Amino acid sequence: MTRYALTIEFDGGPFQGLQRQKHGPSIQGAIEAAAHRLTGEDVTLYSAGRTDSGVHALAMVSHLNLEKDKDPFRLMEGLNAHLRPDPIVVTDCRIVDGDWHARFSCTGRRYLYRILNRRAPPALLKGRVWHQPRPLDEAAMHDAAQVLVGKHDFTTFRSVNCQSDSPVKSLALLDVERVGEEVHIHAAARSFLHHQVRSMVGCLALVGLGQWNKAKLAEVLEARDRQQLGLNAPAHGLYFVAAEYDEDK
Repeated sequence: MTRYALTIEFDGGPFQGLQRQKHGPSIQGAIEAAAHRLTGEDVTLYSAGRTDSGVHALAMVSHLNLEKDKDPFRLMEGLNAHLRPDPIVVTDCRIVDGDWHARFSCTGRRYLYRILNRRAPPALLKGRVWHQPRPLDEAAMHDAAQVLVGKHDFTTFRSVNCQSDSPVKSLALLDVERVGEEVHIHAAARSFLHHQVRSMVGCLALVGLGQWNKAKLAEVLEARDRQQLGLNAPAHGLYFVAAEYDEDK
């Protein structure tokens, strides 16, 4: 039995999420099916994160096991051939120790949220950014975002369907910057609650629009009440950027 770590890029638009679903296509299901067609083996894909329907990934880290050894490069090429025309590609493949786990060995996760901030709606970026036609004050958004950095009870920013044992998380970074016509929000933590990033982005957008301020965001955080959430940003602006592991350091 050989364990292979995969780095995966995908457009989440056509899928019901990363995890295998009964009610629609998933990234996990597509990769497992491609692996079966390639090797004849039934495999299970394990991943560093669980993305919702519409969420994209630049470098999701996953792993699978194969009974028969296969050259990592050939496995990557074969999976990509069998994944066509789905918008999923394996960008890297390597052999790892049998006790290494894409999810449980992960020590950090990074996300990017993209807001297209211009009057005209997106054409080429439709389904890949959140369009906000009114001007956003990215400096005010960044300043307010620092209220959320650190260890907090993030109940307000947690989906009612979240399966995490605790709402307490330690947010390592939440930065906001303007890149041309886009406003980018960068988030990093060991782990996140379900919808946490999208919920934080939605509230920061209210700050950027001048409807909320830093004090209001702090008040909403302290309320620990999902009903106090101002806005949950749509899934299609969110990207899983990177998974971090001790060996990478």
